[in-house]
Amino acid sequence: MVKYYNFDIVFAEVPDEVTLAVNITGCPHRCAGCHSPHLREDCGERLDGEALAALLGRYGAGITCLCFMGGDGYPHAIAALAAEVRRLAPQLRVAWYSGCDALPEGVAPETFDYIKLGPYVAARGPLSSPDTNQRFYRVGRDGTMEDITYRFRRR
Repeated sequence: MVKYYNFDIVFAEVPDEVTLAVNITGCPHRCAGCHSPHLREDCGERLDGEALAALLGRYGAGITCLCFMGGDGYPHAIAALAAEVRRLAPQLRVAWYSGCDALPEGVAPETFDYIKLGPYVAARGPLSSPDTNQRFYRVGRDGTMEDITYRFRRR
């Protein structure tokens, strides 16, 4: 069962989007230097279609994107929730921040408009670092993934 700890409206996680970022709990990764180690725990509220509908009812008019922050323990459930967002609010873009190196088998990239892949490696830095191992992709309707990680770097 997918659970979320909290959520916030953010402006830096997805370029050019006003994003409702939902922090998913139960993270299976143990990245050294993780900024949210509490998200490793099995805690929080159930995230299902009803909870998504409530969040979108409350914030949907003020956002352009909903981003699942984590959920690597439940990749197919996250994909199903992304489909539910598309059903409930087809005008919104959907993003997923995953700590996996690659998209899990059976998850179609076109389920999302944006996907961040890669665990946090402190020595390599976050998305804004030119040395980062993480990649941020814009996904085309045909499932092609365009690497737009450069958008996180200051010029």
